[in-house]
Amino acid sequence: MLSRVAERIYWSSRYIERVECTVRMLSIYDNLLFDLPRNVVLSWYNLIKINSLEKDFAERYTVQDERNVVKFMLGDDTNPSSVISSLHWLRENIRTTRDMMLEETWELTNELSIYVQENLKKGINRSQRHEFLNEIIKGCLQIQGLLYSNMPTDAPWLFLKLGRYLERADMTTRNLDAGVAAIMETKEDEFAVNSRQIILGNVLRSLNADQAYRRLTKAAVHSRDVMDFLVESPVLPRALNHCLANMIDSAEQLPCSEPLLQELYATREQVLNNANYDRIDNQFRDYLNDVQLALNHLHLTISATWFPQPE
Repeated sequence: MLSRVAERIYWSSRYIERVECTVRMLSIYDNLLFDLPRNVVLSWYNLIKINSLEKDFAERYTVQDERNVVKFMLGDDTNPSSVISSLHWLRENIRTTRDMMLEETWELTNELSIYVQENLKKGINRSQRHEFLNEIIKGCLQIQGLLYSNMPTDAPWLFLKLGRYLERADMTTRNLDAGVAAIMETKEDEFAVNSRQIILGNVLRSLNADQAYRRLTKAAVHSRDVMDFLVESPVLPRALNHCLANMIDSAEQLPCSEPLLQELYATREQVLNNANYDRIDNQFRDYLNDVQLALNHLHLTISATWFPQPE
């Protein structure tokens, strides 16, 4: 398989995962609007900072309110991480690799892109946002289900998995960061414990992990247990440990993968050994940031190993 084709397949997988996970992150704050006590005020601008988009946002908007943040994250084509931008690049990568991907992938990607473009106002308006976000998640899951149920498990599949789990791990850290940021904004009053449980419950639900958490941990919703579960679980599909294990499995089946494997093992050790679940505050956010930097370095290693390099 040509290196440029492998790169496009890898990025196709990353973009579909990015669309879904960005929507899941928005859904955390969207649901908290209705679930938290009225005296708890959340800053939507946290979502901009979590994604390191402060400079891009400032070039477009002066007011850091809910409407502008949601518009920027969903439908602003000047934001390279917005849903609309990710869908654009997903379509481009699928279009140029149609002979390697399932034919229906192109059709489903177009349907999802058209839906988002035609219904974007629903996402901006709070009253219809929940339904709009859920439809995007369903569309992403439909594409993922098609690929992972029907593609041969050869080289294209392995690059698809590498992209999927790298992006998923990165976005899981950002979903966790969104939850921690919300927890840190709660006041120390009679509502504090209940508010934190509501936030943690929404983080679990946004990652489709609430039922698994109850079944596998048999624990109440406490920040230490929730963060431990979402970082270290070997069986939860969106846990960092599970994502890295799947990347290792893919890399082991590809040629020239020794540098990446060494880095993957080191990253997994960092993820599992450096977290302090007793401090869900800025210290934990620094830990998540360090994990994001390590994941970005994994991407650079993947690119240097298998993809065309700029001259």
